[in-house]
Amino acid sequence: MKRLTYAAFAVALAAFPLKAEELTVATAGDQNMVDYINQYLGPLFEKAYPGNTVRAVGTGPGDAGSQKILERFDAQQAANTANWDIDVAVVHEKFAGPMVQKGYLEKYRGAIDTGKLVSRDNAKNALGSDVDGYVMPMFNSQTAIAYNPALVPNPPKSYTELAAWAKEHPKQFGYNGIKGGASGVSFVMGWIYAFGGGDAANLMTGPFKQDETTKWGDAFKSLADFTKNATLTPGNAGTLDLLSRGEIAMGPVWVDMFYSWQANGQLPPELKLVLPAPGMPGQPMHYVVPAKASHKDLAEKFIALATSPEVQADGIVKKFNWYPGIDAQFVKPRLDDATWNKLFVDITPEDLATKGKPFPIAPYNTAILEAYEQSVK
Repeated sequence: MKRLTYAAFAVALAAFPLKAEELTVATAGDQNMVDYINQYLGPLFEKAYPGNTVRAVGTGPGDAGSQKILERFDAQQAANTANWDIDVAVVHEKFAGPMVQKGYLEKYRGAIDTGKLVSRDNAKNALGSDVDGYVMPMFNSQTAIAYNPALVPNPPKSYTELAAWAKEHPKQFGYNGIKGGASGVSFVMGWIYAFGGGDAANLMTGPFKQDETTKWGDAFKSLADFTKNATLTPGNAGTLDLLSRGEIAMGPVWVDMFYSWQANGQLPPELKLVLPAPGMPGQPMHYVVPAKASHKDLAEKFIALATSPEVQADGIVKKFNWYPGIDAQFVKPRLDDATWNKLFVDITPEDLATKGKPFPIAPYNTAILEAYEQSVK
């Protein structure tokens, strides 16, 4: 008997909904997040659940977009609104913890079938906050080191090897510091994880301990020396641009940007990626459901479809070069070899599981950035 796809199964189950409803999805992030829902995911859901509609509302890029969603929740809570006007929200991980702590979110992940397909710790702990059950990763973004194999035939496999390589090849490693984009910030955080001399796990999960901040002196001294031999780039795109022109041989990048530039012909196809030990940070975007959402059942169906292996393969991986929010092993059977080999050969699912790190919790993050400003000139 031929197996139905998840989407087809959903159509069969929901051919005759009891009533038509409009699902409102508020999403932080760039315009592509809104387009993804309005142009791809929404129509797919409407086909699976006839009569219902999906409306996406963009709240803006970066942390400010998630902050607007949190402020909307604050306002509706303060007004004691019985039914909130957002059914599903897509937020950055740093906002998931405060939303849980304020009691704004439904603990829904255990109620949907795809909840058990999530394997990364960032679905349980969001920068030191327990969010287990309250979030489903829409996707995982990841930073890594891009390199030119013609110039770097044996890329460094660890931060220790990287530091030694850069010393032998002045100005051939480029990064954008901490003000020109998050790939540079991620590289710095990875440096402290590698050389900080304290408890790296505590930096990622908390609780904050002031004594930990006193252990970074040697790490920042070595990072200052490293930076003198590096090329400072003007931003995330600037690092990619210098790589494309051969002006640097290596540098930290966002993986999805790297592959998008390659697909557009902006980067030579021979450039590759490596994720050095002990790892570098990335971050998910999370689906959340407000505790007072007007259409909770429909919201859960929407997220279940959005995090199904089929949609994660076609929408998240193929369309945007993001890493899936669910475990990649469940997505692989839905991907052709070319797509899988593009996204998961340089950096394997095992690499992501062991070396894909979260950013430090907020107080450590702030302390590291302040120490960088004081130490790296």
